[in-house]
Amino acid sequence: MTVHDGLTTELRVPRRAPAPPAHRAPARRSPALLVGRPDDPRWVRPSLIVLLVGTAVLYLENLGASGFANTYYAAAVQAGTQSWKAWLFGSMDSSNFITVDKPPASLWVMGLSGRLFGFSSWSMLAPQALMGVAAVGLLYLAVRRWSGPGAGLLAGAALALTPVAVLMFRFNNPDALLVLCLVAAAYEVVRAVDAAATRAGTWWTVAAGALIGFGFLTKMMQAFLVLPAFAAVLLLASAAPLRRRLVQLGAGALALVVSVGWYVLLVDLWPTDARPYIGGSTDNTLLDLVLGYNGLGRLLGGEGNGGAGGGGGGGTGFGGSTGITRMFNEAFGGQISWLLPAALVALVAGLWLTRRAPRTDRTRAALVLWGGWLLVTGLVFSFMSGTIHAYYAVALAPGLVGTLVVGGREVWRRRGHLAADLTLGLTVTLTAGWSVVLLRRTPEFLPWLRWVVAIAGIVAAVGLVVPRSAWRRLGGRVLPVVLLGALLAGAGGATAYAVQTAATAHQGSIVSAGPSTGSEMGGGPGGGQGGGQGGPPGGGQRPAGQAPPDGGQRGGGGGQSGGPGEASTSAELTALLTSAGTRWSAATVSAQGASGLELSSGTAVMAIGGFTGSDAAPSLAQFQAYVAAGDIGWFVASGGQGDGPGGGEDSVGTQISNWVAAHYTATTVGGTTVYDLTQPAS
Repeated sequence: MTVHDGLTTELRVPRRAPAPPAHRAPARRSPALLVGRPDDPRWVRPSLIVLLVGTAVLYLENLGASGFANTYYAAAVQAGTQSWKAWLFGSMDSSNFITVDKPPASLWVMGLSGRLFGFSSWSMLAPQALMGVAAVGLLYLAVRRWSGPGAGLLAGAALALTPVAVLMFRFNNPDALLVLCLVAAAYEVVRAVDAAATRAGTWWTVAAGALIGFGFLTKMMQAFLVLPAFAAVLLLASAAPLRRRLVQLGAGALALVVSVGWYVLLVDLWPTDARPYIGGSTDNTLLDLVLGYNGLGRLLGGEGNGGAGGGGGGGTGFGGSTGITRMFNEAFGGQISWLLPAALVALVAGLWLTRRAPRTDRTRAALVLWGGWLLVTGLVFSFMSGTIHAYYAVALAPGLVGTLVVGGREVWRRRGHLAADLTLGLTVTLTAGWSVVLLRRTPEFLPWLRWVVAIAGIVAAVGLVVPRSAWRRLGGRVLPVVLLGALLAGAGGATAYAVQTAATAHQGSIVSAGPSTGSEMGGGPGGGQGGGQGGPPGGGQRPAGQAPPDGGQRGGGGGQSGGPGEASTSAELTALLTSAGTRWSAATVSAQGASGLELSSGTAVMAIGGFTGSDAAPSLAQFQAYVAAGDIGWFVASGGQGDGPGGGEDSVGTQISNWVAAHYTATTVGGTTVYDLTQPAS
């Protein structure tokens, strides 16, 4: 066995690898990702290259099939390629009426790609896929530093093949950048602990804080769910004196505040009449969006988030009822939970095995890092009462797979002892059994696979609990069979779901990985809501100017004119908007309708009321002023007049729709009712 920087380079090592000396940092910096270390086993570098190339192929293959994917964000990306102010604020339209209801960091990346290569489905989605490859590589680096290259490769492969990760790294939601920021921050934390006794430790901590702050600018307070685990590792595992640890932690916290605060101040100090309305807020401030709709509203419900379970539905909503079993239910189960039972067993076993280790023990530090990430994020997702979608679970994936490989490695090192063998057998049995349950939820999808998984799990479990003496009688043929069985039991179902997800086009605002279980509203593969597939959650309207939804197609991604994921606005209406020549070619209620009109015409369309039509923007008086100034060419009627959460008869969408109908003449263009706002009826 060879030990470098306190890290083992082989899977089979003595029971306790020595921790790095407390008085100094590791002697050598890690080389570049694909160069490796001179003393690595020969299989490490080619295995890593295969992992990264395979991930890139999985995430990039046929990427354009999803078209504009979530048209809500696609319209904002398009606007950012037309206006730098729209790019800065994350505006829905290039004339900067209202922003999306999230911070704009992910839009910055996709918008820059669109400016460099021209706006298209590929230029928008390719950065998301490359973020996935980068996240896999960084997870490998973070895990291998304390647990060796074998564990790092397993963690990277498990993340790459997690079904919800395949979905989100091929989609244009903010979750891809959020995961990349958090995995990169975890790597910085690992480096900070190793270099804690030097000034470099402070800078690594600062980098981690800045990355979490950038994660905040991607999806707000969800980025903070990893903070308890990261802070615990920095305080408990660092070899530096307590005072230095506290100073470094404070420096990281300051970096986080600065990386977030500059943008919050920029938005809230910018004159409100010179910037777009902050979508999702109640008072046109970013701070209200942070604390309300995207903050406490997500945790407790209300603030446009509906009731318990996310968006109403009698406590079921988009993600199912709240409770400790939510991550295993029909909405979340197939997305993330394939290895969750095994990870929980590995966490308990790993902490027990390291209970007498020194404070600076790296294995226990890794369990605190990844296990804390898993537990905090999982519990928050399980009990939050506001809006939650199953694809949020992608943020759970790095913590889950990190916990599994670190804890599982500790148990594997002790194989041959009865307790370790029983634990390994139990883990494989649980994993195989749970995989069979998940596969039974989609009985028409590869029905033979559940039998393969079950048999493989039985073979592997029996092989793991059989005494080593029995193995020796059979020569060297048992271990490969056991490992193959464990691999099929643990990864067979998830891999099939991952491949199916990559082969399926996905559009809309509510999407899910794998074959449909019918549990997510609108949400089989290729299905969804909004953005060209149906009305917004809680609403019932369909996007203005678009054909009625087909009910959420299964696996095809087509069914709309213009190709998968593209707006189905008629050619006549598109031509009308293109020739408008006004600041906004049209106005319509809700961004769900406006996004399709924008993508079809390439013009700015005013999204009255924001995402669901329930934001108080603009007021009726403001809208009348825009019309009087000749800023809006047409009003495109929609089915619901802002009847999403918080909307209804008193919403601005209803008020404006009624006023337009009373003062302007309705005409039909391409099957859609429109009003010429330059020609009042009287």
